[in-house]
Amino acid sequence: MALGLDQTQLDRYSRHIILDDVGPDGQAALLDASVLVVGAGGLGSPVIQYLAAAGVGRLGIADDDVVERSNLQRQVIHGERDIDRPKVASAAEFVADLNPDVDVETHEIRIGPETVMDLVDGYDVVVDATDNFQARYLINDACALADIPVSHGAVYRFEGQVSTFERGPDSPCYRCLFPEAPPEGAIPDCATAGVLGVVPGMIGTVQATETIKLLLDHGDSLSGRLWCVDASRMDVESVPIRANPNCPVCSENPDIESVHDVTYADRCGIPAE
Repeated sequence: MALGLDQTQLDRYSRHIILDDVGPDGQAALLDASVLVVGAGGLGSPVIQYLAAAGVGRLGIADDDVVERSNLQRQVIHGERDIDRPKVASAAEFVADLNPDVDVETHEIRIGPETVMDLVDGYDVVVDATDNFQARYLINDACALADIPVSHGAVYRFEGQVSTFERGPDSPCYRCLFPEAPPEGAIPDCATAGVLGVVPGMIGTVQATETIKLLLDHGDSLSGRLWCVDASRMDVESVPIRANPNCPVCSENPDIESVHDVTYADRCGIPAE
């Protein structure tokens, strides 16, 4: 057997194994990898689905919400029978049905400064599949401090964006792109503005692709680029992002040394002294 893969695994992952750039070594690496997905909703659903199908051996899923009927238009790993169930429980059951090779760790919590560092600890990659700015900045800052790569995704109506923050010497972070969050209410959420159901699927699938590439150490990631799609016109644009030498969290002399240095309840900035 190749690198400890049994016959069932050789069959399951055969289309990976015959790829020269994956092969049995790459599949073994995926089975040995760990990824935390924060958010089991519209973005998290395709991420969880494809990472599980790919055989990522340890999959953490963090979410404090329950499934609602209005979720089912886009959150494709949940079904009618899951309404009112915790999303992490529904997601874990979906993964168990799809691939028994994957060990799922569920975290039914809303991330905050008190919990985020313990939550991300020990994972190879973190996927930000959240839907609010406070969580995005918190994940970015925690992973910058812990030196963990992040796949970022966001959607709005017919539009979506993805980037990868690799934590390399020239890799920007989310704060390099957006130093502070917009004022509360400046950008309406999904419940107010709506979203075309397939758009989170498009963006989440790209996030899963980026994550798998990181785990395989293959190809060029979206580090240093913001990949944007407008589904209404099917326009795609890749916008360069530069690392900010004065970034408060990822520069050589950061102002943020702990997530407790930031007021995440406001615009996610450092309080004025």
